[in-house]
Amino acid sequence: MTQNLGEKIRQARREKGMTQEQLAQALFVSRQTVSNWENGVSHS
Repeated sequence: MTQNLGEKIRQARREKGMTQEQLAQALFVSRQTVSNWENGVSHS
């Protein structure tokens, strides 16, 4: 099965045992941004 980028981000985050909030803090973005990435939401 081919994964899209959001699925890869979610899988990697979960494998590291991180919450969306923890990943967001590590990347200096909001939790909502991480959620948007994982759910394939983009803003043009």
